[in-house]
Amino acid sequence: MIGISSVKSWVGALTNLGLALIALAIVASVLVGPENMWAFGNVVDNLVGLIVSLGDGGLAGLIAVGIVIWLLSKATPSP
Repeated sequence: MIGISSVKSWVGALTNLGLALIALAIVASVLVGPENMWAFGNVVDNLVGLIVSLGDGGLAGLIAVGIVIWLLSKATPSP
């Protein structure tokens, strides 16, 4: 069981890191513009495209958004 908790802690840490990088990319894209983002690309357009595709999915898109929100709400904040 120690191995499973270790894997869960690594996955949680990587998820928190990913969310922090997404937030950094959004802020940087708004500040300097997507054409000046050599490392992150056009994050804002990608997120808008994802939201539009989930919205076009109807009930399936709504269920997918609910699952993502549920998974992110279960993530423990890092100390």
